[in-house]
Amino acid sequence: MLRLTAAPGSAFSLIPDELPASPACPRNRPHRSRGRTVTIDSTPDTQHGEPRRDQGGWLLLEEYASLGDGRSVALIGLDGSIDWWCVPHMDSPPLFDRLLSPRTGGYFAITPCEAFRTERRYLPDSNVLETLFITASGRARLVESLNSGPAGRLPWAELARRIEGLEGSLEFDVAIDFGTQADTVSPYLASNDNGCVFYAGDILGLFLHDERLAIQRKDDLGVRARARVSKGEKTVLALIAGHNEPLVVPALELIDQRIDGSDREWRQWATTLHYDGPYRSTVVRNALALKLLLSSPSGSIMAAATTSLPERIGGLKNYDYRFAWIRDASYTIEAFIGIGAQPEAKAAFTWLLRRLGEHGPRVFYTLDGALGECVRPVDLPGYKNSPPVVGNDARDQLQHGVYGDIFETARCFIDSGNILDTSSATILSRLADQCADRWRQPDAGIWELQQSRHYTTSKISCWQALSRAIELADGGHLPTTCRERWQRERERVREWIEKHCWSEARQAYLFYPDSDRLDASVALAVRFGYPSVERLRSTLDAVHEELGAGAFHYRYSQAAQEEGCFLACTFWLIEAWALLGQDERARAAYGDALAGLAHGVGIYSEMIDPVQGHFLGNLPQGLTHLAALRAALAIGGQGPQR
Repeated sequence: MLRLTAAPGSAFSLIPDELPASPACPRNRPHRSRGRTVTIDSTPDTQHGEPRRDQGGWLLLEEYASLGDGRSVALIGLDGSIDWWCVPHMDSPPLFDRLLSPRTGGYFAITPCEAFRTERRYLPDSNVLETLFITASGRARLVESLNSGPAGRLPWAELARRIEGLEGSLEFDVAIDFGTQADTVSPYLASNDNGCVFYAGDILGLFLHDERLAIQRKDDLGVRARARVSKGEKTVLALIAGHNEPLVVPALELIDQRIDGSDREWRQWATTLHYDGPYRSTVVRNALALKLLLSSPSGSIMAAATTSLPERIGGLKNYDYRFAWIRDASYTIEAFIGIGAQPEAKAAFTWLLRRLGEHGPRVFYTLDGALGECVRPVDLPGYKNSPPVVGNDARDQLQHGVYGDIFETARCFIDSGNILDTSSATILSRLADQCADRWRQPDAGIWELQQSRHYTTSKISCWQALSRAIELADGGHLPTTCRERWQRERERVREWIEKHCWSEARQAYLFYPDSDRLDASVALAVRFGYPSVERLRSTLDAVHEELGAGAFHYRYSQAAQEEGCFLACTFWLIEAWALLGQDERARAAYGDALAGLAHGVGIYSEMIDPVQGHFLGNLPQGLTHLAALRAALAIGGQGPQR
């Protein structure tokens, strides 16, 4: 048994160009092409195809699935290669980063030695992944999990992969390259009485396997091996990783059992969700994706598990989303409340209130509650040569939307029969006063744009915040001292919106005053309960007409020149139509959107190319998943009641 250990330290990972070619890497192996097809069944739970990397070594983003354990998220390509894994936390430097550097990045691949096609799905109501490899020699199944234990999250990262022979006999190439974090660390092996440990900066790890694996090479640069399975046989491989800490060496039998145990735990969690309306399988799959982004040690919610996946291939809009945005966290909490996931909602809400008490209403925080860093470039090629970064410059922006987001979340929490403590009530009252004072200022808006303006959605969010604060005060949940003041300011906000943001010529609320542009995020005003219903209905028609592209929609006017369609916007429109009673329209649009996303395995990105259908932007993207979930709830009659 070989034991290796790995470790990220400070940035990203690279493997030198002179590394021997890997037989597990499709670009290094002759590939018999029979034409590539990717299809999916009626629910986005199965993916089929013959995966091929392009000339640069990249897979399409829709060909990735995700594993998670409440601390970290791994992305697995359709060809059996784990191309992204930040260890031990979602915002740690990546141990595997081939996603951003296909020629030199770290990865862990298990790939048939001959031409193959795949059928892939998540196990029902689970985040355990199953991939069926089909070759001329037979069939084998790869079952993968970031394991948990019977008592919950393990105190180490345990990435488990089990190969099962189903028919005939298949031989697999196994390749592991631990990354150098953009040449800031140099991985090495160190042997001791209990095995061989792999180090990379601050991360140490163990590679565990049984005797069926035939090691061809192991050194500081990585591992190359072969594994053959015939019908009825199986082999288990695992990576155990930690951050400057002692490591347990689990028995492979226990790791194998924990794959199935993790599947049971995911299925048990899914049974606790309260939803019996239409699209239940889609609701559960989106809830499972959101659960991957919740950090169990802290309760924080990651916006997405990756950095720098481009909004336009080769462009500069490549952002780091491995932070907890107030907006995304708030919407996710509301979604969890809507489906009865009370422990997750409570943990996230408590975390969010504490950060607001410590730092005030900032745009985002790190997973451990600190203020994140601003952008700095990373010396890697980036996905399809789109320059990668870490950090996000939105950290220091003024965004009025955070007021509406946190108060809507508080209202949802209270409406579910829960209680606010005195400290939280004080924090919220202070935020309502702040909103009443600051709503007249321009801000960066929901889209975090560089130019501050009086964005319509930001003003509506201020109206929303003051409305929810008044409702909470009327219900005895907030002090009523400033209640009348909040009410007067709320009416001033609405008067300002109606005077400055409405266009008679366009019969729509504009992106911002004195412009002729539209903004799809205004659809959220329907959920917020903004009272100008007929004007909102007309605005939705105008947005759909101008910003629609097939089944999807751009964020705002002229965005098509810079990026793909923003998936959450489409689901916000669908939710709004459902809340406005346009049920048939909402159902038809929802079906079209799901069909347009069905070439993946149920993991959604931020954007999509409306022409080619390829995913764009970071993934799994929490905002997309929760928007899809909430649209289904609205169609099922479980939207907010105002």
